[in-house]
Amino acid sequence: MKFTDLGLDERLLEGIDAMGYEIATPVQQQVIIPILEGKDIIASAQTGTGKTAAFLLPLMHQLLTHPHEAHDINAMIIVPTRELAVQIAETMEGLSYFTSVSSIAVYGGGDGTTFSTEKKALTHGVDIVICTPGRMIAHLNMGYVKLKGLRYLVLDEADRMLDMGFNDDIMKIISFLPKQRQNLLFSATMPAEIRALADVLLRDP
Repeated sequence: MKFTDLGLDERLLEGIDAMGYEIATPVQQQVIIPILEGKDIIASAQTGTGKTAAFLLPLMHQLLTHPHEAHDINAMIIVPTRELAVQIAETMEGLSYFTSVSSIAVYGGGDGTTFSTEKKALTHGVDIVICTPGRMIAHLNMGYVKLKGLRYLVLDEADRMLDMGFNDDIMKIISFLPKQRQNLLFSATMPAEIRALADVLLRDP
């Protein structure tokens, strides 16, 4: 299936074309349309299968085609590591090149300037935040993160996050989010712990 068959916004198709993509991978074919239909998703997908674009493209399409509050955070993608946050942010930059969709990667390890830049984006609003759990909690604890308009939550590499002991952190972040939202969970493996998390988070995935 070609990306042009998925009903995506023309501006996204320009970004897809510029990155040299033409045919959607199996995971992209399986999840993009259900995400566009507003369904919660649980997907088993390894790194390298195109799963990043599988959730970024429909999220960006929804933000481009549906009215939303410009001064809020509209989508949050929680990831286990700084490296993955950077990787997703780079893919996002390429795919969104011809659009107005904004994003920021929020992760530990930077200096005070980095934290200030993150604080500014989280205070004034940004379409998509890609974050590691610990760093996001540091910002949430300070009370300025604009989450009332959040409509989409993505957990990427959820099994790795649980292996690294982030379950409590994930649940704490979720406690700050609006109850009405679309949830997307991606995991390379599906152990009992992931299924239990899915039961808590997802509605009829």
